[in-house]
Amino acid sequence: MTESGSGTGTIATSGSVTAAIALLIPRLRRMTAEPTTTTYTDVALAAFIALYPVEDARGEYPTIDGYTYPPSLIENPDWIPTYDLNAAAADVWSEKAATPAADFDFNADGGNYSRSQVYQQAMAQSRYYRSRRGMKTITQRPDPLMQGYEEIGEHSDND
Repeated sequence: MTESGSGTGTIATSGSVTAAIALLIPRLRRMTAEPTTTTYTDVALAAFIALYPVEDARGEYPTIDGYTYPPSLIENPDWIPTYDLNAAAADVWSEKAATPAADFDFNADGGNYSRSQVYQQAMAQSRYYRSRRGMKTITQRPDPLMQGYEEIGEHSDND
């Protein structure tokens, strides 16, 4: 397994997507301070990872344009499973912050209990990983049904 320092996990072998994600789960556990399966199972973390497929080292995208009508995206058989672990970690930290979000600070018996710090720390980690996620792009494609039609308001020479 090859992992770049940017937080993108790449699997060097051409195994299945499920096997690729399974190899990335331990790293996501370290990134999110979740060493056990008590709170997040491997299946739950795999779901977070699967949300963020990215372009692989060879420039292949996880999906390609299909040759059907209407146009659709199909799985790219040449894609090496590669995922943005920083984006997945940010989502896990955001979810972890939801639990203590309603907690409040209080003083009792001479003690000062700052329970809101748990929320603040989880959100700080979420921002940290979200700032390191991969860049996103959108590819715009012309609508094949509209090609060849005149612009609205234009008239043909026969009018």
